[in-house]
Amino acid sequence: MSSVLLTVHVVAALLTLGPVAVAGSTFPKPARALVADPDDQAARAVATLLHRICHVYSIISLAVPTFGTALAFEVGALDEAWLLVSIGLTAVAAAILALGVLPEQRQVLRGNGTERSPRKLAALVGSFNLVWVVVAVLMVVQPGA
Repeated sequence: MSSVLLTVHVVAALLTLGPVAVAGSTFPKPARALVADPDDQAARAVATLLHRICHVYSIISLAVPTFGTALAFEVGALDEAWLLVSIGLTAVAAAILALGVLPEQRQVLRGNGTERSPRKLAALVGSFNLVWVVVAVLMVVQPGA
């Protein structure tokens, strides 16, 4: 059973977090165009698609911690420090996405973005991606295990 949970956990991470990382990282370019010209329909179409990818895949990505927690319970690793840190960092990544990236993207799409919005989005998505890199390293190295 643990092999199935591990497989689903890893595949879910790859197929959901990858698109959010790429779409989120790509969003600042059309955001700059929209901030400069709110009537730029090409930039609006691209930004809308990228936001939709971030939004939908962020919901689907809830499978990652769900199956990860089930796996940790199955193998009795819920008391491991590396795992607890990973869980905390996953919550941080989720907060960055839900409270920072997605709302800022919506502001840009509504025409309420500022000249700082593309830079802010780039920094937020960069932080989101960095947190996931740290989680991935912890998952592979499992320090102290």
